[in-house]
Amino acid sequence: MNRRIRVGLVSDTHGLLRPEALAALAGADFIVHAGDIGDAAILTRLTAIAPVTAVRGNNDVAAWANGIPDTQHLDVGGKRIFVIHDLAALAIDPVAEGFDVVVSGHSHRPKCERRGEVLYVNPGSAGPRRFRLPIAVGMLTIEGDDIDAELVMLDDAVANTTRPAAARSIPR
Repeated sequence: MNRRIRVGLVSDTHGLLRPEALAALAGADFIVHAGDIGDAAILTRLTAIAPVTAVRGNNDVAAWANGIPDTQHLDVGGKRIFVIHDLAALAIDPVAEGFDVVVSGHSHRPKCERRGEVLYVNPGSAGPRRFRLPIAVGMLTIEGDDIDAELVMLDDAVANTTRPAAARSIPR
């Protein structure tokens, strides 16, 4: 029997970790923060939910962020996840390196797409609103050979304090 593992995805908090984002990430086995964290306290709060893997974003320039790497990888449930803040800076071939998922942030635009055998997920921004872009987080579910990604739009939750609506990706 395959164990179901949930990996919460968050990015671009810029020092603001909304209660709705915390609620959407509750129950995650692991959390990935794809940069532009904004404050070390964000990572502390996320670690209260699950172990955190984080990368530094282009705005994470204060002394507290000096020890945070530009890229990371996480091996979980037999799957390999590569984490980078800005996808445009990706300097590896994820297929050649054996990655199943690439998680990025930076654009504040939630997006999930499969490129060949690799799933690319940008959870969007869970921090301050930028332009008219949605407030969102993501969730990966790994079960055996299957990886499913869900983008959780928090806009309704922020505006109405209702349960977040979900948009499903195309599973492998």
